[in-house]
Amino acid sequence: MWRPSVSVVIPMFNEEENIAHAIALAGRALETHAVDHEIIVVDDSSTDRSPEIVRALAERDPRVHWLRRDGERGLGGSLRAGFAAASKELVLYMDADLPFDPHDIGRALRAMELTRADMIAAYRLDRTSEGLRRVIYSYVYNLLIGLLFGWPHRDVNFSFKLMRRDVLEAVELRSKGSLISAELLVKARNLGFRIQQIGLDYFPRSRGGSTLSSPGVVVTILKELVALGGDMRRPRRRTPPAVDPTVAPS
Repeated sequence: MWRPSVSVVIPMFNEEENIAHAIALAGRALETHAVDHEIIVVDDSSTDRSPEIVRALAERDPRVHWLRRDGERGLGGSLRAGFAAASKELVLYMDADLPFDPHDIGRALRAMELTRADMIAAYRLDRTSEGLRRVIYSYVYNLLIGLLFGWPHRDVNFSFKLMRRDVLEAVELRSKGSLISAELLVKARNLGFRIQQIGLDYFPRSRGGSTLSSPGVVVTILKELVALGGDMRRPRRRTPPAVDPTVAPS
């Protein structure tokens, strides 16, 4: 069985109820499916105890890294910082509220080996437990991205994206907010990388709050679509990867 090294990137904002649990379960899954691993938690200026929790875990386990972002908050900036810090063969984006079983990494690795894909981008098999409003929002957003860029993806914003490092080294990500998932998928595909979709069981958030479907986030996505749409359609391959100056290492 193929067991590569894996970096897991977890963006974090006020996740004191979830982050220790997420790190523990991710670590167990990686010990099973990866020959070596690291877990990179990017703190987006949290105001609760979550940074303190991660720092304590990092002191006990050298495979856990804590990065602090200063300045303007946003999912895009957090992911760019985490991706830039990743050092392993493969990189996985995972949310702190554990929307999927980390052991699904094994399924994704098998799919990547079988299909020779450069990225495994998962979709939620059943998300009706989220409520009608979020289901409609997701459907409309996925449809919009498909119409604008000519490639329908079943679940653009689902956090499970496992990719080879050369994808991140080639794709220049500019989004500051939640458009970053669409930007990553569209630019990777338009640069010729192979993307495979697989369906996963989905577990909605049970602790803490989420702001990713707030009106402000939706407005920011639409503004960034206008600003970055042309660059997404005709991306340029970049080298070498940039270092995010807003991040302080742990």
